[in-house]
Amino acid sequence: MRSRRLPTAVLVLGLLGAGCYVVPEPVAVPAPPPAPPPRVEAPPPVPGPTYVWVPGHWAWRGPSYGYVWVPGRYAVPVQPGYVWVPPHWAPAPGGYVWVQGHWRLR
Repeated sequence: MRSRRLPTAVLVLGLLGAGCYVVPEPVAVPAPPPAPPPRVEAPPPVPGPTYVWVPGHWAWRGPSYGYVWVPGRYAVPVQPGYVWVPPHWAPAPGGYVWVQGHWRLR
């Protein structure tokens, strides 16, 4: 017997419509990321003409682990003409908060 399941998009939209989706508040990290801010990375060969290099960044993994380096990667822009705005740590009351990277129209 075949299982009947709703598509994931329908479930997500239903949850959004029901007001069940909660965006977590940014958490302030007490210490700044390691200096110098980014590591120098040598990107591997480009996998294709539409790919762009998204540099690595420091990620906070909690007080037990501290900051860890997340290596860069290649990505395809969401649409032609978009550029990658790198993520970064911004000073905030109580420490530093993470500002997510995103695609932006030139």
